[in-house]
Amino acid sequence: MNYQHRYADGSPADLPVGKVVCVGRNYAEHAKELNNPVPTEPLLFLKPSTAIVPLAESIVLNPSRGPVHYETEIALLIGSTLSGEVNEAEATAAIAGVGLALDLTLRELQDQLKAKGHPWERAKAFDGACPLSVFIPATSAPQLDDIALQLRINGEVRQQGRSAQMITPIAILLQQISTVFTLLPGDVVITGTPAGVGILHAGDRLDLSIPGQLELSTSVQG
Repeated sequence: MNYQHRYADGSPADLPVGKVVCVGRNYAEHAKELNNPVPTEPLLFLKPSTAIVPLAESIVLNPSRGPVHYETEIALLIGSTLSGEVNEAEATAAIAGVGLALDLTLRELQDQLKAKGHPWERAKAFDGACPLSVFIPATSAPQLDDIALQLRINGEVRQQGRSAQMITPIAILLQQISTVFTLLPGDVVITGTPAGVGILHAGDRLDLSIPGQLELSTSVQG
């Protein structure tokens, strides 16, 4: 693995690379576009550290796996341990940085697995399934309830949203996750995707941003 957690100025975050805790259907419009019910509590799943790759590097498609869908998400770098019942202040204080991630998904395979009642990991947790950006230090990041994100593909806006639109807000999300999975320094939480997901194609150029804070670009190779 050639990934290392870094801040936007290029400095290392001095944290190990841990697991990724993912949140499904945390934006109502995204749940609706996939004809999924809107959950009443956070829908959680994991990606291993081996799924993480640098967002700045090209995304390499493996045609044998089927179409790969993009899902742009706000990513939270965890800087201190959260376990069990924690209050909102403790949850917020554990965030070391804010960045962006792509939750890459083999949608056809995911649909097949869901239809059989099987776990999603083959469709969500494969090697390279979590391109991850550098991080804005928490001290410089926007307010947690007002983080914007945007994805352009080949110059066209495909996804945009704000953390205020989340079904479960960030601090409460971390509180709830910590009662299920202990969050360790170096873990990352990706917080759900707004509407507008779709298929990646070879040659696509992706521009991702937290407007005014973080601008990133990557491309897709077939």
